[in-house]
Amino acid sequence: MFEVLVDHIEKKVHLTEPEKELIRPLFMARKLRKKQYLLQASEVCTHLTFVAKGLLRSYNVDDKGNEHINQFAWEGWWISDFYSFLTQEEALFNIDAMEETEVLMISRHDYEELTLKVPAMDRYFRILYQNSLVTKDRRLMSSTTHTAEEKYLQFAKRYAPILGRIPQHLIASYLGLAPETISRIRRKRMTKDAG
Repeated sequence: MFEVLVDHIEKKVHLTEPEKELIRPLFMARKLRKKQYLLQASEVCTHLTFVAKGLLRSYNVDDKGNEHINQFAWEGWWISDFYSFLTQEEALFNIDAMEETEVLMISRHDYEELTLKVPAMDRYFRILYQNSLVTKDRRLMSSTTHTAEEKYLQFAKRYAPILGRIPQHLIASYLGLAPETISRIRRKRMTKDAG
């Protein structure tokens, strides 16, 4: 499982063998069953989590009981309630497994130690945060300026590796659309592709 993390890191920065050995004991492995929580809203997020295998979702629930998907994370992705992780205040998001999942987790203390002792890891996380900001900016822009079909097509392109693993109603929640809208768009695309 640790090799999946190292491979992901080395796509962005180079690690020496001693650095890899320093990193290894800072991560704790954990397995989650389908629908098992990694974090519940109102708890404090104490770890950053790397997905080695499986699929997680981050979401909040509004006053009417409706779920609003914030993020999907699959193999090679990180997930947390980052605000809670940094401030040690209550989490706003729930994170649970959508399928059997294996993760590697690093505590806040070990994360700080890691970024101080291994400068390449500080750079690695900076790259991740920059990419995350760009993604969130594009998602915000898309939510206010694109049609439902454009939103879905962008999602399908970006999430192509896991599109078949995500139920339609959760895609709709992530995009802020009704599930019926997703069905209509898919039918339209199938008709267009067939014609």
